[in-house]
Amino acid sequence: MIPSAYPSLTRMAERQIVAFPEHRAYLEKRFADTTPDGFAFAEEIAGKVLRIADTDLDRICEDYKWLSGIVLEEELHFRRTGRYRLSTFEEADHEVYSNRPFMTRYMNGLLATQLWWRNHTEILRFFRDRFVAGNPLGFRHLEIGPGHGLFLSLAAGTPNCRAAEGWDISDASIASTRAALKAMGFGPKIGLEKVNLFAAPDAQFDSICFSEVLEHLERPADALAVLLRLLAKNGRVFVNAPVNSPAPDHLYLFRAPEEVEQMVEAAGFAIEDRLFSPCTGATLERARKLKLSISAGVIARKP
Repeated sequence: MIPSAYPSLTRMAERQIVAFPEHRAYLEKRFADTTPDGFAFAEEIAGKVLRIADTDLDRICEDYKWLSGIVLEEELHFRRTGRYRLSTFEEADHEVYSNRPFMTRYMNGLLATQLWWRNHTEILRFFRDRFVAGNPLGFRHLEIGPGHGLFLSLAAGTPNCRAAEGWDISDASIASTRAALKAMGFGPKIGLEKVNLFAAPDAQFDSICFSEVLEHLERPADALAVLLRLLAKNGRVFVNAPVNSPAPDHLYLFRAPEEVEQMVEAAGFAIEDRLFSPCTGATLERARKLKLSISAGVIARKP
């Protein structure tokens, strides 16, 4: 399934199959047509995940299995009703964000999805190669909702980054991010704060990452307006939002990836680049037809 030249990825896959043997065929499909460059990037991310997991790798794998079951339940509801189960932030806060045990398992499972869900891996690589690589020397970076910390580590780890910080509303999420960054060797270099975006302090950043946050909001366009204010002139934003992707805390349903791009543009940003990546095993055409999950990554600039 995975060539021996990628030991970290091999180790991760072997442990995941032990924890979730029913997933073997899926993982084989996930890596069936992976290019050498794709394997090299997955190996890099697997190394980061192993450092974050440390002695708790089995827990990460078990929580990924648990999350897969949770997402399946949400998918069944979505297929029956054509809508996400939750509709208000208060519901999501009560069931997920303020539920520390649930949120911790959720973050663990999402960490593993960065390897096992092809669309997540491709968006992460798009972020590194097209967004971070295009930022100017000495850029100031902010991530809102940094979660597992991988996006934040890729931005803060580049020599061009002068300063980086992360904002979140969940204590459990901040704790997970802090532990992940420490495991990857960042220590206190990156500031993490509990901040409500809609009460954001006055600040200016050259670079903002807003990955998988829009779908958690009742009025996502309002959040994009705040991002425009937070960006310095010519600053760049990376927006990633899933389409037709039910989850225990998703509220806003994007039905086509173009809707994400159009919302970003309507907020006043100039689009620079985009990537529409379908779920594992599906072409973009098939994903559109069957209303399968698609990750929509958009890079834009403040004029």
